[in-house]
Amino acid sequence: MATVEQLDSVHATVQPLVAAVGSDQWSAATPCAEWDVRALLTHVVGGNRLFAAALHGVPLEEARQALGGDPLGADPAAAYADAAAEVAAAFRELGAPERPVTIPFGTVPATVALHLRIAEVLVHGWDLARATGRTVRFPDDVVEQELAFSREFVGRIPPGRQPFAPPRSAPDDAPPLDRLVALLGRDPS
Repeated sequence: MATVEQLDSVHATVQPLVAAVGSDQWSAATPCAEWDVRALLTHVVGGNRLFAAALHGVPLEEARQALGGDPLGADPAAAYADAAAEVAAAFRELGAPERPVTIPFGTVPATVALHLRIAEVLVHGWDLARATGRTVRFPDDVVEQELAFSREFVGRIPPGRQPFAPPRSAPDDAPPLDRLVALLGRDPS
């Protein structure tokens, strides 16, 4: 089962990558064809804030409107850290892990929302590392957990709402993170 401590851990692993983005790397391409580094981090920070608002019962459209502007501001590393803390605090305050929460994928139990945030940070952390020429290493057990969750969950996303590219193949003996990113449409090589 996913835990808030795991979410904290993956955010803590990505934080140094965010802090190390060079001034010349913000417009660098990422494995997400439609996003450069700044857009990728805007997506992650915005997603953390959106989920935090949803966990507090704010309707999705209202939460989206409240995000407005540039969530990274002048200090993207601080914005990333603040949004990571905000979403973790919202999950901790929740109290009822099976309580329904409405997020962009629809209304799901909060435990599903937690898995989605962990998987999102894992994959986009990998995207950021690739885009900036760095490596990232997450605990294999957390990646394996989210790989198993994602295999099951991806099949339940309604047609037309799929936010990922089609799955790619990865060898069964590939590292867990390579298998996760391939499942979610990236080329791990």
